[in-house]
Amino acid sequence: MVIRSVELETVCGVKSKLPENLFPEVAFAGKSNVGKSSLLNALVQRKALARTSSQPGKTQTINFYNVNKNLYLVDLPGYGYASASKEIRESWGKMIERYLHTSEMLKQVFLLIDIRHEPSANDKLMYEWIGSQGFDPVIIATKLDKIKRSQIDKQLKLIRTTLECGKETRIIPFSAETKQGRDEIWLEIERIIQE
Repeated sequence: MVIRSVELETVCGVKSKLPENLFPEVAFAGKSNVGKSSLLNALVQRKALARTSSQPGKTQTINFYNVNKNLYLVDLPGYGYASASKEIRESWGKMIERYLHTSEMLKQVFLLIDIRHEPSANDKLMYEWIGSQGFDPVIIATKLDKIKRSQIDKQLKLIRTTLECGKETRIIPFSAETKQGRDEIWLEIERIIQE
């Protein structure tokens, strides 16, 4: 994918009306510190389009990035951030649910899981929940550069087993540092939006 243009077009808070976009949308979900902003920046080859932060739980809105004026990358709020109050966590959940339920143009949801750790109860819930909304999420196993090459297969198997993924579920290992996995993610996005 050649990135000719990218802009943050719409930011939706808890009470915002969701946009009625005319182009396909692919959404990215994941825990607060899983590297979602770094992934989005790597995909569009921009250093600071999506704000990365040492403070997890920064994204409290749904952000729509228009790429090449024909596709939206949708950044969903990070879940499972312990320091956020219960009310805030619930409002993020409702916001994500409303989006997954009502977007006419949502084609795929990518779920980011930190390859270094066993998926959490929240990850498992999110995986099941995305499935219950009629999507077969593609898993992106982030922070690939943080583990030894010899551990990769073991960690991918742990993710598949813990989430109880079917064999058909794609898991793409990804590193924001080395950009490994970037091309595979774009190929997946292009395949989805051409269907």
